Amino acid sequence: MAAHTPNRQYRYYDFVMAAYVCVLLCSNLIGPAKETSIQLPLVGTVTFLAGVLFFPISYIFGDILTEVYGYGRDRRVVWAGFAALAFASLMAAIVVHLPPSAGSRANQPAVEAIFGNTPRIVIASIVAFLFGTFVNSYVLAKMKIWTRGRWLWTRIVGSTLCGEFVDTLIFYFLAFYGRIPQAHLIAMMLTQYVLKSGWEIFAAPLTYRIVAFLKKAENEDYYDVGTNFTPFSLQN
Repeated sequence: MAAHTPNRQYRYYDFVMAAYVCVLLCSNLIGPAKETSIQLPLVGTVTFLAGVLFFPISYIFGDILTEVYGYGRDRRVVWAGFAALAFASLMAAIVVHLPPSAGSRANQPAVEAIFGNTPRIVIASIVAFLFGTFVNSYVLAKMKIWTRGRWLWTRIVGSTLCGEFVDTLIFYFLAFYGRIPQAHLIAMMLTQYVLKSGWEIFAAPLTYRIVAFLKKAENEDYYDVGTNFTPFSLQN
C-alpha cells in the first residue's frame, strides 16, 4: 500500500475526473426522458430509459476512483459531478424557456423535447445520483478493508448491486410515481436495475485492467482505514 498524502499530485486523476463528469452529464441530460423498447430473443420486449446506456459507466469510474485513490478523492469527484450536473440542468432550463426568435419558433418543440426535462425528473436524477454513488463508493471502500484488498470482483459486483439499487429506487419513485401505472413502474425499475448492474458486471474485466494500470502508474493503492465517510466534505 503506497503512502497517501492530502496534497499529492497524480498523473491521471484529473483525466478520470473529466471523463466521469462527461459521462454523468450525457447520461442525466440526454437519457432520462427517452423511453425505448427493444426485442430480445427468448425475453421479448424490454423497455428502459436510454440513460441506462451511459449511466453505469459513471459507476465504473466511481469504482476505479475509490479502489485506486480512496473514498475521499472519489467524494471530491462526485461533488464536482453534482455541480456540473446542477449547472447544466439550470442552463438547459434557461435555454428552453428563452423566447424563440421568429425564425427559430418552429424548432422550439424539438428544443423542448431534447433539453426540456421536467423539474421532477431533473431533481430525481440529481438526488438518485448522489445517494446511489455514495452508497457505491462506501460499500466498495469497506469491502476492500474486509477483503484485505483481495477479490476485486466481489467489490465491483457488491458495490454495484447496492449503489444501483438505491439509485434506481430513488429515481423512479421521485420521477414517475403517480404518473404511470404502478405495475409498469415496477417492471421498468426491475429492468433498469438488471440492465445497469449487468452492464457493470460485464465490464468488470475492463475495470480490472484500468485499476491495475492506474495503481502501477500512480504508485497508489489506497485503503480507507480511519476515513470519515460523511458525504458532506471535500477533504481528501
